[in-house]
Amino acid sequence: MSAISIGQAVLLGAVEGVTEFLPVSSTGHLKIVEGLMGIPVDDDAVIGFSAVIQVGAIAAVLVYFRKDIARIVSAWLRGLTDREQRYHHDYKFAWWVILATIPIVLVGLAAKPLIKGPLASLWVVAGSLIVGSGVMWVADRTGRHKRGEDDTSFKDAMLVGGSQILALLFPGFSRSGATMSTALMLDLDRVAATRLSFFLGIPALTGAGLYELKDALGAGTGAAPLVVGTLVSFVVAYASVAWLLKFVAKHSFNAFVLYRIAVGLLLFGLLGTGVLQS
Repeated sequence: MSAISIGQAVLLGAVEGVTEFLPVSSTGHLKIVEGLMGIPVDDDAVIGFSAVIQVGAIAAVLVYFRKDIARIVSAWLRGLTDREQRYHHDYKFAWWVILATIPIVLVGLAAKPLIKGPLASLWVVAGSLIVGSGVMWVADRTGRHKRGEDDTSFKDAMLVGGSQILALLFPGFSRSGATMSTALMLDLDRVAATRLSFFLGIPALTGAGLYELKDALGAGTGAAPLVVGTLVSFVVAYASVAWLLKFVAKHSFNAFVLYRIAVGLLLFGLLGTGVLQS
């Protein structure tokens, strides 16, 4: 028997697609929805399922940014054999993405027992949602928004990439929220911060999904729910990415800050009254 039904997979895939790239914590929302459906949030099959359906959201980013990705990969491949190409920003950016992914990989492997254990608690999710909101508000208010995507540096990529660890250790903090906030603190404008977050998320989330695939199937999650959840995640995430880029071009992150605080307080209330179990 699958640990997750087809119907549940559709709902969770939709939640993943909507929230993966919005700075509101996809992991936090998935855990909340799983808890409301009576699915144990710390079950190996459930944790594996959540990681695998992220691949659908990542595929949406790959399709949406296919021209940019093709340009960057092409520059990187040319630079491996052509010294002149190594001065090109796209070549350097490709290396920055690779190197900036290493910290989260190392921490993810080292802290796996904690991530799948006590840190998977909904209490952690609630607290991280609120704390992350404060960080985002400060970043958006203090950042000067004066640097575009072409102004990013190796330092920017490493700091933004390293900030993904916050979301890994504290579900609810939000990978997108952490990376966008860090980029804003480095004075990138909102669109550049959002796009950098997308590109840095590709290797990290794809690797996590592929790494968890075996465990998800071995722990009892059927192949059909995994496929359905991933496909739904892809379709919804594509629309979510398109909407977010248009939104941040004209608006601040205040709406996300208020939303996260509201969800965090609601979650504390549900846990405190026993409606949800941590």
